[in-house]
Amino acid sequence: MEIFRFAQDDTSRQEMHKKRLFGTSGIRGVVNQDLSPDFCRQVALAIGTTLPPDSTVCIATDTRISRDVIKEALTSGLLSCSINIVDLGILPTPALALLTRESGFATGIMVTASHNPPEFNGIKLFTGNSLGYSQAQEAEIEKIYFEQKFRQGKRGSLEQAPDMKQRYFSFIKGKLSLPGFNHQIKIVVDPGNGAASKFVSDIFVQMGLDVIPVNDEPNGLFPGRSPEPKDDTLQGTVDFLRQRDADLAICFDGDADRVVFCDKEGFLGFNEPIAFISRLIVKKMGGKKIATTVETGTLLDLAVKDLGVEVVKGRVGDVALAHLVQELDAALGVEQVGVYIIPEAGFYPDSIFASLILLSQLSDVGEIRQYFQGIPRLFFGKAKVSCPDDLKELVMARAKENTHLFAADEINTIDGLRLEFPDSWMLIRASGTEPIIRVISESTSQAQTDGLVIKGKQLVQSLVEASS
Repeated sequence: MEIFRFAQDDTSRQEMHKKRLFGTSGIRGVVNQDLSPDFCRQVALAIGTTLPPDSTVCIATDTRISRDVIKEALTSGLLSCSINIVDLGILPTPALALLTRESGFATGIMVTASHNPPEFNGIKLFTGNSLGYSQAQEAEIEKIYFEQKFRQGKRGSLEQAPDMKQRYFSFIKGKLSLPGFNHQIKIVVDPGNGAASKFVSDIFVQMGLDVIPVNDEPNGLFPGRSPEPKDDTLQGTVDFLRQRDADLAICFDGDADRVVFCDKEGFLGFNEPIAFISRLIVKKMGGKKIATTVETGTLLDLAVKDLGVEVVKGRVGDVALAHLVQELDAALGVEQVGVYIIPEAGFYPDSIFASLILLSQLSDVGEIRQYFQGIPRLFFGKAKVSCPDDLKELVMARAKENTHLFAADEINTIDGLRLEFPDSWMLIRASGTEPIIRVISESTSQAQTDGLVIKGKQLVQSLVEASS
């Protein structure tokens, strides 16, 4: 029986859990538990206090049923500290981020919980350059919030600008090189009833593509499928694709900052599309570096090795990734969950633009699976363990003390614990968006991958139980 070692001078849970509002992708939580209207109003006061008086910000939401409650609370706080607001209505996060820059807003505020279940919501912030707020900017908001030092002033103004689809479309269309698309490819567009509903399918039709929408009605309860698109939640989409004799399904998460793909054989995976699309973009636009995160598998490295491209792994989350892309002057940034940051459009996640780049370079959908037949097969596995937010830091500290159980060749601690072995790796990392700790592994053997995931999950479960 393995013995898990604990620190002799256990720090209290309260000391280990530092006061923070922001996770890896904004502020997020369960509505009326973590996110009450009063909490959101005060967060808005803190955001507004960091901006010059009479600044104008834009705000948009995904389709969650709590969207209006959260938006109204944010609006109330911003208006009371002399901030003007333009309400853009329901929009995908990529559109909100791009329009923040293109329309000259000081800040863009997206009300979304992205891929989380319907009971969650959240707040994401973009600068006037469409870049996610930096850690320093987040820390400034947190300081003002916890000290309750809010600015009060004359009331700001509020106006509506609900139909900005065409402005986003015109910009993206201008970035796509011709000759363009194979219009014979039949495409299923699956927004999962999220923010991309009636948005992406309309844009694709305007591009002359053969589109069959599914789950394309905005509905914040996400009746069609989970807002997190992955193998087990997309089986209905794959069935629909086969029934309609379509070639490719393009599937978005709740706010469309992520995209994954399916064909007639099923889910195309996480690492496969980011590797394939990264190769297309580097060949098209050039560049010698790709930014990604510690969650990303080896397939990306293999796919661009012959192009002389270096893959740099940093912290998880689209905000951290965007800043890494900018810092490295990288050709693009990708996360294996389906995030694409393409500097050609901006330093924000744009799943719609990435999908159009793929379609503009694809003569046949079979090219994707065919390409990976020439690369050694890798097996990727994931698991998650429930862990209260206020226990995460303690559990991760104890996990670090027990990494000797795995006899890793190298341990990367840039974000969580990534353990490197001769022909495999494993990551143990606390989620910044959910009350869970993830265990991810990859190797050249399915059995080895499964074994590492099981062993990592058992360790984390034991530590959570012992820390409760």
